[in-house]
Amino acid sequence: MKFPTRLGIATLGAAMLAMTVPSASHAASPLPQDFLWGVASSGFQSEGSPGGLPASNWTVLQPGQTPIGRSVDFRHRYRSDIALARGLGAKVYRVGVEWARVQPSPHRFDEREWAYYDDMIGAIVAAGMRPMITIDHWVYPRWMSKAGSWANPAAVRWWLAYANQVVHRFAKYNPLWVTFNEPIMNVAQQLMRNELTPASAPVMADRMVEVHRRIYREIHRVQPKAMVTSNSAYMPLGAEGVIDPFLTDRFMAHADFVGLDNYYSFSLSNPLASANGLSDGMAGLPINAESIYYALRYNARRYPGKPIYIVESGMPTADGKPRADGYRRGDHLADIVYWVQRARADGIPVFGYNYWSLTDNYEWGSFTPRFGLYTVNVLRDPSLRRIPTDAVPVYRRIIARNGVGPHYRPTRAPEPCSVVDAAVSCLEPVH
Repeated sequence: MKFPTRLGIATLGAAMLAMTVPSASHAASPLPQDFLWGVASSGFQSEGSPGGLPASNWTVLQPGQTPIGRSVDFRHRYRSDIALARGLGAKVYRVGVEWARVQPSPHRFDEREWAYYDDMIGAIVAAGMRPMITIDHWVYPRWMSKAGSWANPAAVRWWLAYANQVVHRFAKYNPLWVTFNEPIMNVAQQLMRNELTPASAPVMADRMVEVHRRIYREIHRVQPKAMVTSNSAYMPLGAEGVIDPFLTDRFMAHADFVGLDNYYSFSLSNPLASANGLSDGMAGLPINAESIYYALRYNARRYPGKPIYIVESGMPTADGKPRADGYRRGDHLADIVYWVQRARADGIPVFGYNYWSLTDNYEWGSFTPRFGLYTVNVLRDPSLRRIPTDAVPVYRRIIARNGVGPHYRPTRAPEPCSVVDAAVSCLEPVH
């Protein structure tokens, strides 16, 4: 998960509002039997870092940042969480390896920590699920940060030494691979936290592209039929047209599928909706389920011939409270899946979906945003109970039926002029 980007809303002419493209069918066609249903998490966000260890860039507190502590303690509860995912019927479990945990110094890897990941990823496989392994999810060893992070030319060598260890250790499980989680947001994070100067941002981007290309080749050398990507955070309002040439296109030149993350939406019918973010943070920003359709269509057109996997998708609430817009997690999930099925029926090659996230976790400085299928009150419940939300039976039913069924209709109609894909989502709307 990432920080949402706050962008201004473009104004489109009244003529665009009147333009429609009729849809052949409103039915949600069945998905193929090999469609991959999954859940997602990351290492640092769910494992926690009690006492600030292992030392990383994210254990250095910024103003207003809540310490992570043990988070939801996935570190010691992974077997029971994996059992929850299995109980949903999930086929894929996305996890991350935390670099700071396995390499506490530039010259030493920690075999005890590697053994933890051996056991955890082995438990996913033993539960009948396929791992999706993220190599880099924004968290770096403190020693790398002190040495200048990606501005240091040695970062290429450091990262590849770590990544090669991950690949050679876990390729035997035939995982799906994510090299970098949301590269553009990785750069943005380091800029916002003053870990990187603006002048070094293009350098970081170039070096990430370089190591992605090199580890892509190494993954395919040891796992010839591997599926490798770098997931991209889809930015609404046409921002993708600026971001993609700078970074995403370069990653997709060495990728077997498009990794897509989609959360937020905007529309001309509710131009002030994002103002709610000032009071409710992530949970105040607008969400419209049909935005996933526009994001899928955009990526299918930009990267023709590449299959698409929705690596992250979900809905935030503020500290577990109902959303101000009244959208319930289970309804939003079913609506999302409806639009995924519509996209597939329209020829968009989407082959998998991960819900972010299985449980609530640490959302990069705070425990207030809640995304979990199972909610966990980290700050007020020492037992860290996993409490099922209304979305748990919904997702279990969706996976069992391989979709929402042909008679399902979204609980909310699509916005009349969404600007998720800028003018295109007004000129070619879904119905």
